[in-house]
Amino acid sequence: MSASRDAVKNSRPGPGGVITDWRPEDPVYWEQTGKRVATRNLVISIPALLLAFSVWVLFSAVTISLPKIGFAFSTDQLFWLVALPSLSGATLRIFYSFVIPIFGGRRWTALSTASLLLPTLWLGFAVQNPATPYWVFVLIAILCGFGGANFSSSMSNISFFYPKQRQGMALGLNAGLGNVGVSVSQAVVPLVITVGVFGALGGAPQAVVDGGAPLFLQNAGFIWVPFIAFFALAAWFGMNDLTSARSSFSEQAVIFRRKHNWLMCWLYIGTFGSYIGFSAGFPMLVKSQFPDVNPLAYAFIGPLLGALMRSVGGSMADRWGGARLTFWVFALMIAAVFGVLHFLPSNGQGGNFYGFLLSFMALFVLSGIGNGTTFRMIPVIFRTLHERLSANEGADGKKAAAHQASIESAAVVGFSGAIGAYGGFFIPKSYGSSITLTGSPDMALYGFIAFYITCLAVTWWWYYRRGAETPC
Repeated sequence: MSASRDAVKNSRPGPGGVITDWRPEDPVYWEQTGKRVATRNLVISIPALLLAFSVWVLFSAVTISLPKIGFAFSTDQLFWLVALPSLSGATLRIFYSFVIPIFGGRRWTALSTASLLLPTLWLGFAVQNPATPYWVFVLIAILCGFGGANFSSSMSNISFFYPKQRQGMALGLNAGLGNVGVSVSQAVVPLVITVGVFGALGGAPQAVVDGGAPLFLQNAGFIWVPFIAFFALAAWFGMNDLTSARSSFSEQAVIFRRKHNWLMCWLYIGTFGSYIGFSAGFPMLVKSQFPDVNPLAYAFIGPLLGALMRSVGGSMADRWGGARLTFWVFALMIAAVFGVLHFLPSNGQGGNFYGFLLSFMALFVLSGIGNGTTFRMIPVIFRTLHERLSANEGADGKKAAAHQASIESAAVVGFSGAIGAYGGFFIPKSYGSSITLTGSPDMALYGFIAFYITCLAVTWWWYYRRGAETPC
């Protein structure tokens, strides 16, 4: 015990330190030291990730107001602004998936959080000039993708701090409460753009073309700036880097040869891709199908429900198994999409908004649960894989296999998050394309059903059925 305490002391487990001796699977170490350190890092990680999600979906709330203050952008152009942050965020996530073992969690969390200042400040200045060209908003939307990219590095980082049996809860809390940033953004932006939050420092309001009350649309960007600066500093001085989490890209790149990496990417498109895509596209979909309804009055509800259910899904998966819950999530999502189709207007006539809303709320809840269950499956799958590969080896071989399993599962958590985020691009764009081609979003929704059927089949065959290759 004395040697253990000396090692911990020398590794500087306090705020801002580099920890060289990290053994979360050791019950004594975990209770005496590990839990406290892991909790501190998680407590800082959650609000930093919440801000990242808030910035990522800014345009889902901002696009509704741009035409009101004189920006003559077409519906298709507005859908592009909604979709582009997800496209850039998903692409950047591929790189962010591998950075934690290379640069360290504390350093990267601080720097990646600070990067959110770029789109928020630029947006605040751009909306104050009605002559700002469309391409400027395109660039700002792409930069908002920094927020989406932060998810992969954040989840990879937190996975190293917790023992396997607690990762479902920890990752669920980090992602679930981080995902609340979507609803926070969609709830806060409509409020702050109506008042001069920053007084003269924030700039003059913008006149509304229909003669309504002026808007302070710049607040949609500026409101996040002080919080981003604070939590970037909190991450730098309060989090830790783990030397045990260090590995080269080549050590992590082995996941590209793992079949289960690609299978979990497919499933995560179905869960998180649905969640972020529905969150981004819901306001514009409501505006196009139910023009008499104010979409911003309801836009934040679904993302909030989905975000809160993510941690519930992770905890449920810890108890009952991720594959079982994921299977039923996809089955019920298919039913919910049929509900959305039933309540949509036909040729601009009929429809029931409240039935449509309840069906969509079910989709948000189910996708939120699925986000937690799929992420719980990943460490179980890779631990099982490496236990099989090291079955005939000695204690040192088994220890090395367990370490490699943690490296690979963290990389898969980040990489699957990257691929899944493309749903945030394809869902809003599929709405726009379907409406342009057929006059309704029905074609896109039937495409979602077909995709969920494939997710159901993958989950059942490889992970859920009796005799599955890797039950989890």
